[in-house]
Amino acid sequence: MSTEPDTKVHAELRENFGKGFARRLRAAGKIPAVIYGHGTEPVHVALPGHQTALLIRRANAVLELDVNGTHQLTLVKDVQKDPVHQVIEHIDLLVVKKGEKVQVEVPILVVGEPFAGTIANLDAQTIALEVEATHIPQNIEVDVEGLEDGTHITAADLKLPKGAALAADPEVLVVAISVPAATLAAEDEIAEADAEVAAEQAEQAEEGGEAAE
Repeated sequence: MSTEPDTKVHAELRENFGKGFARRLRAAGKIPAVIYGHGTEPVHVALPGHQTALLIRRANAVLELDVNGTHQLTLVKDVQKDPVHQVIEHIDLLVVKKGEKVQVEVPILVVGEPFAGTIANLDAQTIALEVEATHIPQNIEVDVEGLEDGTHITAADLKLPKGAALAADPEVLVVAISVPAATLAAEDEIAEADAEVAAEQAEQAEEGGEAAE
């Protein structure tokens, strides 16, 4: 049984614009959106709010729109949200065709545990890939299991799914394995304390030797 969400969305054409109309749309549980690309004139639509909000939680969501009986495959390119309330204010949708390749930013997911005492630092949250519009991976996994301090994983080291090509600089640092700064500081303090103890012991031994003379 497939766990893929149903991406078929009924979109309503809209002819009214402006902030006031957009507010009324959102109050009615709908999201203003624009469809563009492939040399076509932009088409302004209203999307069902709840269904759309669930679908676009996935990065690079592809929506199969039904606009007054016309079917259109679209890629979510931009989601504008209210910075305070995080309400979706507007969505930009790019027209795509099955089999067409698009460039997208795909999230990086770190899995596994590095060598004891080290941590995995994620330097790149996403990586640019060129993939088929209908086969965009949800994320790219980076396995750090057992990796030791000083290990660097670059974009060139990533294992990409079939049909995906790297669109980023191959030398971009994705993950670095290191010992936490707090651990290094603690080790330095211990080393300094040990050195002080050793110095005191040496001084006491020297004084003891002079007394014996």
